[in-house]
Amino acid sequence: MSEPEASQPEAAASGPLVAIRGVTKHYQRGGERIEVLHGIDLDIPRGDFVALMGPSGSGKTTLLNLIGGLDSPTAGQITVDGARIDQLSSGELSRWRAANVGFVFQFYNLLPVLSAQKNVELPLLLTDLPAGERRRRAGIALALVGLEDRARHKPRELSGGQEQRVAIARAIVTDPVLLVCDEPTGDLDRGTADEVLGLLQMLNREHGTTVVMVTHDPKAADHARRQLHLDKGVLAD
Repeated sequence: MSEPEASQPEAAASGPLVAIRGVTKHYQRGGERIEVLHGIDLDIPRGDFVALMGPSGSGKTTLLNLIGGLDSPTAGQITVDGARIDQLSSGELSRWRAANVGFVFQFYNLLPVLSAQKNVELPLLLTDLPAGERRRRAGIALALVGLEDRARHKPRELSGGQEQRVAIARAIVTDPVLLVCDEPTGDLDRGTADEVLGLLQMLNREHGTTVVMVTHDPKAADHARRQLHLDKGVLAD
């Protein structure tokens, strides 16, 4: 299979960044079939900031994982920046994720033995960039999230909000086309959560970063440009 990002360049530039058509997802648990998503159709324009909301079990995290290429649909099409990611093999999907998507999770997933600088550099180890360039780009990412003065600190020396900022810097250091966030403020107090959400807003408004965020918190969702609600695997109006 040819590299997906090289295909359909004009369509990728003019159409939505994410186009989902007729996507379903089910899992098999023993003899039981678990239906999670039912015929999802969704467009996410470039530069959008979308909050995916819904009760527990509604399928919002499953949809986020499909958009980010962490999972594949049972049926339907998912196109991101011109690439039909539903057609990629697991190896191709892994390479595509590394080049195109930044991930931010509720629990920061920082390596405790590494400094903030080294944690941010981690995605760049999958590239051919020399060490000096990796350090430079990590420094830029840390400056963007306001933590250039914490570059040598290890996670245990940082607050929860600072750890999440390091995680965001790590997510954007490769200049991804898409930032996917799964409950990014779920482990933070209200004030710190608002600071992190303000940072996501800044990345979206000033740098054009497309953000898709799963949250159960209406106050967090208010920071997005628009909100989408899932109910029992169906997008609600």
